[in-house]
Amino acid sequence: MNIHGLQRNFCSAPTTLLPVQLPTRMESHLCGDELQKRALLARALVRTTIARYTNDRVDPRSLNFKKNGYGKPEVEWQIADDWQPPALQFNISHTSSLIACGVTVDSPIGIDVEEKQRKLKHHILAFARRYFSSHEVEHLTSISDIEIQRQQFIKLWTLKEAYVKALGRGFSASPFKTFTIQLKAAAKRGIYLSRDVESEISEISVDSLGSENLTNNWQFLLLELAGSHYAAICMQKHNTLGGKGNVPIKLTARRTIPLVEDECVLGTSAVVPISGLTF
Repeated sequence: MNIHGLQRNFCSAPTTLLPVQLPTRMESHLCGDELQKRALLARALVRTTIARYTNDRVDPRSLNFKKNGYGKPEVEWQIADDWQPPALQFNISHTSSLIACGVTVDSPIGIDVEEKQRKLKHHILAFARRYFSSHEVEHLTSISDIEIQRQQFIKLWTLKEAYVKALGRGFSASPFKTFTIQLKAAAKRGIYLSRDVESEISEISVDSLGSENLTNNWQFLLLELAGSHYAAICMQKHNTLGGKGNVPIKLTARRTIPLVEDECVLGTSAVVPISGLTF
């Protein structure tokens, strides 16, 4: 999975970014944007990011998009006889100060970013009882420290948003109360970071509470971005794995200004893993 991010200050640079290698199976790329004009920049980030995986075969401006029945956007490739487009999946999320785009191949993906200092209009537990499962409410109730409780609420919300977006069904079709996010004890195999560094951190799983079980074969990452945001990523295991065994996710993270600047930030303080592992 790849992550891309944008700086606040533009600088002079070549107008074309170099192509990047397609994600391998069970790899995700994440990109981010720390600027204010979200709608325009989100479109620019998506277009330039996806075009970079085509080895200069596609101009970002020529990309077309469609939506599934629940409104999740997808690339609508223009088929050519001499070229087979990559099976890219993407998802985007933004706050008032950051835009993030996650990219995978052959694996549905959902991403959500939230500000760590996000202010809640309602009492945390009252809000949680309205939207969260009883298990999640019980977990939050057990935390006596108000600030830690608020941070745990934001982390859970971010993970639940990412899962619903990965399903591609929307909040109305997959209400938050119909599933539970759980953190389990640290396991031996976790996230593969750049330079093949392996992280042993807590496992995140999802359990269905409704009649329709949609929770099998999904995995999560929870990250801290730029010291100011939480980012949750949910992606589906590749079908060739048959849903068996724990296979680490390979993550690539980049800070990007479309057509201007691009740098890998994984392994720096800009991207810090908190929890996550396949299940």
